[in-house]
Amino acid sequence: MRIAELLAHGERNVEVTAKGWVRTKRGNKNVAFIALNDGSTIHNIQVVAETAAFDETLLKNITTGACLKVTGLLVDSPASGQPVEIQARTIEIYGLADPESYPLQKKGHTLEFLREIAHLRPRTNTFGAVFRIRHAMAYAIHKYFNDRGFYYWNSPLITASDAEGAGAMFRVTTLAPGETDFNEDFFGRPTNLTVSGQLEGELAAMALGQIYTFGPTFRAENSNTPRHLAEFWMVEPEMAFYEIEDNMNLAEDFIKYLVNYALEHCADDLAFLEKMYDAELTERLRFVTANDFVRLTYTEGVKILEEARDTKGVKFEFPVFWGADLAAEHERYLVEQHFRRPVIMTDYPKEIKAFYMKQNEDGRTVRGMDVLFPKIGEIIGGSEREADYDKLVARMDEMGVPTETMQWYLDTRRFGSAPHSGFGLGFERLVLFVTGMTNIRDVIPFPRTPKNAEF
Repeated sequence: MRIAELLAHGERNVEVTAKGWVRTKRGNKNVAFIALNDGSTIHNIQVVAETAAFDETLLKNITTGACLKVTGLLVDSPASGQPVEIQARTIEIYGLADPESYPLQKKGHTLEFLREIAHLRPRTNTFGAVFRIRHAMAYAIHKYFNDRGFYYWNSPLITASDAEGAGAMFRVTTLAPGETDFNEDFFGRPTNLTVSGQLEGELAAMALGQIYTFGPTFRAENSNTPRHLAEFWMVEPEMAFYEIEDNMNLAEDFIKYLVNYALEHCADDLAFLEKMYDAELTERLRFVTANDFVRLTYTEGVKILEEARDTKGVKFEFPVFWGADLAAEHERYLVEQHFRRPVIMTDYPKEIKAFYMKQNEDGRTVRGMDVLFPKIGEIIGGSEREADYDKLVARMDEMGVPTETMQWYLDTRRFGSAPHSGFGLGFERLVLFVTGMTNIRDVIPFPRTPKNAEF
């Protein structure tokens, strides 16, 4: 049985078998106490082995990191903090772990060190908790959309389009270095790893009504911040007949559902992370679920920030003015200091937003929306999409997006165009928020960052 099941087991004095890795071993000449963990829970199960009943060499080889199969009697534990323990009858060592070379000995390890051994860090309490929560959030995403009639849509990872119009993409090619004739390349044209599944998601929404993508995306940005990765996962729902208000309602409901799911299903892991890393973690999660999100326009937000700077003496590292692309410090001020609630900001200047966002009547702003969270800043970005063919083409021309290679996308505006909206949630930023970790490299199994593609 998995250790999580054993710890919750109702029966006592029954024979059980547990398999897992040794976290610690202690004891004396009469008895050894072995903490065993199999990854199913943050909690270990204690194995009690009377030394007289076991070979001395076997017990000596049971060291931190070794893998064991233990059969014994499940009994009430006299020790505090654990309901049961196993009185061992037989122990088999599946795999040894030399204490001279196994790097995860019982001592504190920095997160920076653990990134260097990312292949082993899931065995630590911290990363076991983080990756169990990551799984729970992935499951909750699929459950949320499935229960609401959305269809899971698989956008391509290799694409010839640039969804963002930003150009920071990884080239996919079979050409040798120095070769430039793309007619000879595998696809016969320049191709890249996708930066977003949105555009292909829009095609699906205009046929299936409500869809969502959930998959890896790639950005070739030379950014070494604690909030950026070169490879990360995105959740991108697209909905036909949704206007901007519907989009905001869905985003708020969706993110509250996910946070609630974590609170209800990941309590032990959250309690551990709160104790070790973030004393305000649970309070901050409940803060999100308990409050309606403030909704305000970009223009209103800039006025609040300018007033804070000019009349309250708040110092920002980056300048604030109408037309500026707000930084995380600005977003967090609005959420954490001014409103003390999550914020959905709308109606951004069109110059700082993507070509596909629907323009407002003022000709200056678009129906974009960002959901802003404490500690994170932007966690969701989305918009109502431009449904008018002529306006969309004009905007693409204005921004230098090649319409000749995007006719497949423009066809959704030529044939039965309809109002539609969508948004993107950076999955790692969600996990970052829910776990209370401070570096995005610590919420993905194998982080891909500039000059780093280990494992």
